[in-house]
Amino acid sequence: MNKLSEMHSFVTVADTGSISEAARRLGTAKSMVCQRIQQLEKRLGSILLERGRQTRLTESGEVFYRHCISILADVEDAENAVLTSQSTVRGSLRIAVPMAFGMRYLTPILSSFARQYPELELDVEFDDRRVNLHEEGFDAAVRIGELPDSSLVAKTITPNRHIICASPDYLSAHGTPNIPQDLAQHYAMLYVNREPHGMWTLPVNNTLESFRVRCRMRTNCGHQLMEAAKAGLGLAILPTFLAAQAIVDGELREVLEPYAPRGGNISVVYRQSQRTSPKLRVLGSFLSEQIGNPPIWDQMLTAHLQP
Repeated sequence: MNKLSEMHSFVTVADTGSISEAARRLGTAKSMVCQRIQQLEKRLGSILLERGRQTRLTESGEVFYRHCISILADVEDAENAVLTSQSTVRGSLRIAVPMAFGMRYLTPILSSFARQYPELELDVEFDDRRVNLHEEGFDAAVRIGELPDSSLVAKTITPNRHIICASPDYLSAHGTPNIPQDLAQHYAMLYVNREPHGMWTLPVNNTLESFRVRCRMRTNCGHQLMEAAKAGLGLAILPTFLAAQAIVDGELREVLEPYAPRGGNISVVYRQSQRTSPKLRVLGSFLSEQIGNPPIWDQMLTAHLQP
C-alpha cells in the first residue's frame, strides 16, 4: 500500500471528522479509506482515530497528523514547483465570504480573479456565519474581525476599521453624543452577531467597557444597519467598507471618533494542510492587490476629509 495514499486518507479523515466525507472528497469508496486507515494503524501499532459519531484524533494521532501535514506539504511543494514553472493555476477552489463585504466589494474582485485564471473553477458561498472549513469542505474563507486562536492559517489582507455614525437628521433631532455615557439617551441599531446582549463594547482609556443603548432595531445584516442609520432611526456601528460612501455623500456622519470599536482585520483563512496551495497563494495576493492597505474605501474617506 502506498504510504502517501495512507497519509492522505488519514489527514482527510482528520480534517473532515468523517470517513464517509473523506471518501467523498478523495473520490474513492468508504471501504478503501477504512482499509488504508486500518493498515496504517496496524503497521504503526497504534490507534490513531477514535471512531464515533465524529471521528477524532487520539494522542498518537495528533502526533502523526502533524508529521503527515509536514510531509504532504513537502510533496505538494515539489509538485507546485513544477506547476509554478508552467504558470498554471487550475482545479476547483471553494471559498466562503461574508455577505455584506462580499456583495459590496468581493463580487467584482472575484469575477476578475476568475477571468485571470480561466482553468480555476470557483465555488463561492455568501454567508455571515463562520463556516467550519473542515466539516463543510471549504478550501478557504474570508473572515472579518478579530480571529480566535485556531489551527487555521490566516493571511491578513487589510485592516477592518469600525466607526459609530448616524444621519445628520437624527443628530439634529437628538443631539450628538460626546462621550460613551451619552449613549444611554440615544437610539441605536444592534448587530446581533456582534451584540447579542444589547450592549456596545467600546475602548475607553485602553480598556473595553460595555454601554447600554436604546435599541431601535436588531438585525444580522450589515446593509440593514446602514440603511436604518441613513433613515435616521439611530446610531450604528458600521465597518468603513459599508459606511464610507454614505459619509462621502453626506448621508451619515461619524460620532464618538475617539471611542470607535475595534474591527480587527480582513483575512483569508485556510487549513494548515493547504498552506502551500498555489490556488490560495494567488487568491491572497490578488485580494491584497485589489483591496489595498490602507483599503480603497479608507483611502476614499481620507481624501474626502482632507481640507
